[in-house]
Amino acid sequence: MSNPFIPKHPVVTAYPKMPEAFSEAEAMSAYLREKGMDVPCGSLYDEDLRKRVKKGEFDMLIAVGGDGSVLRAGHLCAPSGVPILGVNLGRLGFLIQIERQEWREYFEKLFVGEAWIENRMMLRAEHIRAGESVGISNALNEVVVARGQNLRPVRLSASVDERRLTSYVADGLIAATATGSTAYALAAGGPILPPELRNILLVPIAPHLSVDRAVVLSEGSSVSIIVKSENAVLSVDGQLPTPLMEDDLVKVTAADVTAQFVRFGDPGYFYRNLTAHMNENSLGFPR
Repeated sequence: MSNPFIPKHPVVTAYPKMPEAFSEAEAMSAYLREKGMDVPCGSLYDEDLRKRVKKGEFDMLIAVGGDGSVLRAGHLCAPSGVPILGVNLGRLGFLIQIERQEWREYFEKLFVGEAWIENRMMLRAEHIRAGESVGISNALNEVVVARGQNLRPVRLSASVDERRLTSYVADGLIAATATGSTAYALAAGGPILPPELRNILLVPIAPHLSVDRAVVLSEGSSVSIIVKSENAVLSVDGQLPTPLMEDDLVKVTAADVTAQFVRFGDPGYFYRNLTAHMNENSLGFPR
């Protein structure tokens, strides 16, 4: 565990599509003002607030919402090295340690030095067409090359460090981080990786007569996914898909930025969180 983390200039953001997130965020801001801090509070999408985060004005961002809010906060904060503290108002909260009714208790722990910073690897995805870079984006969870609205599977060829790995006929292929191993990759049958691992996980989605096992690659690996059919799309962390053409290449490597999260207690929190979610989903079934 690293040195204790005590922020001096936090900002509170709320997910705009959750009205209750704003009232909770306002309460947090008021609580922190009582502690003598000048703490702005606003929407995660507020352009002025986002510019201030990017400039490095804050040393912690509190994201009030669900896992999606924390993912968006990750994209915003990672380039500036701003740690994120998530408070869960959503359903699952794999990325979040604090539930809505607990934040006061955790804020007390925060200011007496009981928090630490957890670093999580991100991926860099580059879309290349005819040798030209079309776009670059970073992912905290996963990069997905998948079929579009057409129901036919896509044909993909995957290489690792420029050596051919295999071909897939599938609904798609997921390249995930350890963080993303509990998201779409888990639903597709992939393994759960501890969050501190800096690996790239390749998981096919509904493969047809092709390799159906997940492959775990080292951090330094470079993955090239070549589209061998029409009707494929690229989606990064569940954002709007980008259409891909035949022979387009998606190159996935470890990003040069890291997402930082404010954590409490020992690193075993991840497994306790995970077990709680697994048990929640199994309620109502015979044990």
